[in-house]
Amino acid sequence: MRCRAIFCLFGLLLAVAGCAHEHNLTAQPRLDLPPPPALPALPAVPYHLHLNGIGGYRSIDQYMLTGLQEGGLDGEVIAYDWTGADVGLSALLATGRHRSESHHVAQMFLDAARQQPGRRITLSTHSAGAGIALWALAELPEDVKVDSIVMLAPALSPSADLTPLLRHVSGKVYSFYSPYDVAVLGVGTKMMGTVDGVRTEAAGKVGFSRPPSADPTQYAKLVQVPYDSAWLKLGNIGDHIGPMSRPFAREVTAPLLLTGKLAIIRNESERGAPAAPIKLPPPMPTSTTTPASPTTTPTTAPASPAATTTAP
Repeated sequence: MRCRAIFCLFGLLLAVAGCAHEHNLTAQPRLDLPPPPALPALPAVPYHLHLNGIGGYRSIDQYMLTGLQEGGLDGEVIAYDWTGADVGLSALLATGRHRSESHHVAQMFLDAARQQPGRRITLSTHSAGAGIALWALAELPEDVKVDSIVMLAPALSPSADLTPLLRHVSGKVYSFYSPYDVAVLGVGTKMMGTVDGVRTEAAGKVGFSRPPSADPTQYAKLVQVPYDSAWLKLGNIGDHIGPMSRPFAREVTAPLLLTGKLAIIRNESERGAPAAPIKLPPPMPTSTTTPASPTTTPTTAPASPAATTTAP
């Protein structure tokens, strides 16, 4: 009994002694050591936005965006369908929607720029999407800019003043036009009007001309690219949805967005000929005359975002 009491007393003393120490396993910084190096900042993720035409986000838009990614366009790729329930002619004529959706697109650009300063921001538009882009960029703060823009068959009037858009572009705006886009940007816009409300052949058919009120310095950023029949092999036959071809986006549009270089595409008859540099056309006509039509003609007859392809 006495031994048991001594044993219990010994155990109690051990327990008290153990409780006298706080076992804090948190590593404490040493004051004599320099602070640890800051973690490197994550690189900014490139951002690309695509604005479809009045038909809404279709398979042609998806194919085109896939082609851009295959051509090296990386990062965040977003397709925004601004038409909502007003698809088709309703979207073309819904000027109220144009204003509200342009404001929303401007906010998308602003958020993308503010969230990751210094990121590459690019834009592609098809048909009437060029109008939404024009009005959206006009709303941006002075310090927010887009690196480069590709307008595919823009359904804007040729004399539309692009100055408000060009002010927010640090690189170039490449506008693809084709005189063979007759049904939509010829007859169609002469009857129903362009997205900016002018009944005329659209810039996607005849090219842009600088209006007298425009800023010539800003217009130096505009590069107009006429149709080339060598693009037939890439699925671009010169009609309204031709430039939305996946191979064309991969081989021509993506490199132009990323490097500013127009790819050399040869006709079959030119195979084996020595390579020669292709010069882009002048940034803008020096007068309001209609740009000259391509010297080559398609030899075959014509053969469709949301989130991530036929419409003006």
